[in-house]
Amino acid sequence: MTKRAALLGLLAAACMAAASAAAADLQGAPVVTITPQSDAGPPIEARISKLERMVDGQGLADLLMRVQHLQEDVQRLRGDLEVQANELNGIKQRQRDLYLDIDRRLRQLEISPGAAAPAGSVPAPAAASAAAPTNPEQEQTAYQKAFDLIKGGRYDDAVDAFKDMLAAYPGGKLSDNAHYWMGEAHYAALRYRDAVNEFNKVITAYPQSSKVPDAMLKLAFSYYELGEWAKARASLEQLTAHYPQSTAAQLADKRLQKMKSEGR
Repeated sequence: MTKRAALLGLLAAACMAAASAAAADLQGAPVVTITPQSDAGPPIEARISKLERMVDGQGLADLLMRVQHLQEDVQRLRGDLEVQANELNGIKQRQRDLYLDIDRRLRQLEISPGAAAPAGSVPAPAAASAAAPTNPEQEQTAYQKAFDLIKGGRYDDAVDAFKDMLAAYPGGKLSDNAHYWMGEAHYAALRYRDAVNEFNKVITAYPQSSKVPDAMLKLAFSYYELGEWAKARASLEQLTAHYPQSTAAQLADKRLQKMKSEGR
């Protein structure tokens, strides 16, 4: 069907509808004879031509262009949604791994001072001063308060509480644990560079601490999140070499396998 035929059909349908409506309104009214007038307006042919020009004009081109742009916008939004969904899934997976890791450590947590590191541990500077705090019970109370904030997911408050504890009890028996859990709090809050700093303090300042293997593992995880693959791999390999029987070493092996599969 040609464009002109379609327009004629539309006009005819409109005329028929108008006639039907008029017939319904005038039913029973006196018959009036209408004489055609020469000034009744442009003929139907002229009106159809005008409609054709409107359809063929810039208005249609603009409409088609807008439709095309809308289609492109929809496709772009779909792509953005897919990317965001993948990123969200990745964040959820990392958070799930973190919670499982913290839960495991909670079950193994030792409030008492760290035991001696296994033979063959990584050489490091001399341990921090082990001078006993003025009141060990108060130190442990302050430590437990900060640790409870970790369990409650209040990571910023936990960091502040651990800092206050370290300031109040310098060289205390729980200083290594405090630095470790400060690192965990930063890691949970996605502050990976701050986490690196705290885990490194455990490794270098408290080489005899039982927290060293876990600190090395989370140091590697922090480097992984920062995209520093070489440092992450080096920390994992060092961990498996010096603490092969530890649970942290088993997790390190899994992360090394993952990195290998990712080409990192």
